[in-house]
Amino acid sequence: MLAEKKISIRNFSAKNIIGEDISLARYRNKVILIVNLASLCGYTNQYAGLVELYRRYKGKGLVILGFPSNDFNQEPGNESEIMEFCQAEYNVTFDVFAKISVKGENIHPIYGFLTAEQPAVKWNFEKFLIGKDGQLSKRFLSAVAPLNEKITAAIEYELAK
Repeated sequence: MLAEKKISIRNFSAKNIIGEDISLARYRNKVILIVNLASLCGYTNQYAGLVELYRRYKGKGLVILGFPSNDFNQEPGNESEIMEFCQAEYNVTFDVFAKISVKGENIHPIYGFLTAEQPAVKWNFEKFLIGKDGQLSKRFLSAVAPLNEKITAAIEYELAK
């Protein structure tokens, strides 16, 4: 009997910030940190930590995927305003996607996958670490800063696998 193929993050796609369909299969054999973003949140300064985290680990196989969301009424901008903010305020170089819903009845399928066995996203800047196998490895709540040792240790562990 053939083994059943397990669904992974690579089975999904999303529109990037400029409207192109991006298959997450392009991140095969990468460690992925997925974060829901907002420009008017008390945690917005975490953009700086995400930029530094990406700078530190991108050469080792980490990608960061940012998904702006207005589910908490803190990302009112459209895609061009969001990208302008990301560039002007934080010089973001990691991949940013079009605004989506990360909870509720309109939840994007990627976040449906990420929260299928866990509670819904509670706030902006929750972080989901995906291993090279495409499976959820760890989840970090908003208050855990990107450069926190818990996150960097988990990234280094996944990169070493």
